[in-house]
Amino acid sequence: MLGQYGVRITADDISAVVGTSSIGTYRHFAGKHDLPGYDETTAAVNAYFLPAMAERLEPFPDAGHTVRILAAEGVPLAVASSSDRAELDLKLEKFDLVQYFDFVIAGDEVADAKPAPDIYLAAAAGLGVVAGECVAVEDSVNGATAAQAAGMRVVLIDRVGIIPASWSTVTSINPELIQSWL
Repeated sequence: MLGQYGVRITADDISAVVGTSSIGTYRHFAGKHDLPGYDETTAAVNAYFLPAMAERLEPFPDAGHTVRILAAEGVPLAVASSSDRAELDLKLEKFDLVQYFDFVIAGDEVADAKPAPDIYLAAAAGLGVVAGECVAVEDSVNGATAAQAAGMRVVLIDRVGIIPASWSTVTSINPELIQSWL
C-alpha cells in the first residue's frame, strides 16, 4: 500500500517502527513521504493486513505454552501490545489466548505509544500491581525501552535477528525463565 506513494521500506525503517503503534509507524513514514491522512492510510493498510494476518499468522509455540502454564500457576498476566485493538483481538482470538489474560491494552488505547512507558504503566495498573514487580516479555527495542522506562524488568526475545547486539536477548521463552525473574 505504501509503495504506491514511493515508499521503499528499508531495514532501518523496520527497526524504527517495530514495537511502536500504527500512529508511530504512520508518523515515521509520513515524515519522509507524502502520504494521505492517518485514518485513510491505516484503513488501506488494514484492508490488506488484517485478512492476510487472519489467514497466515502462525503462533510461536513457546509463547502460547508459556502463557498457558503461567496462567495455570496463577501468575497475573497482561498484554501491553503496540498493535491496534482490532489487530490485537484478532491475534488473541485466533490462537485462543484471550482467556489467559487478566488485562489487555492495545497501542491505540494510550496517549503515547512505545517507546513511551504509558502502555506498560497502564498494564500494571490494570493488574493492580506495581510496575517494578512486573516482568515484560518483549520482541522489540521500542517495547523493551518502554518497559524499562516503566520500571519493569525485561526479557527481550530476538526471533528474527533485528535486535542490535548491544541488547541482551533470548531466542525463546519458557515459564521457568519468567518465574525466575518474578
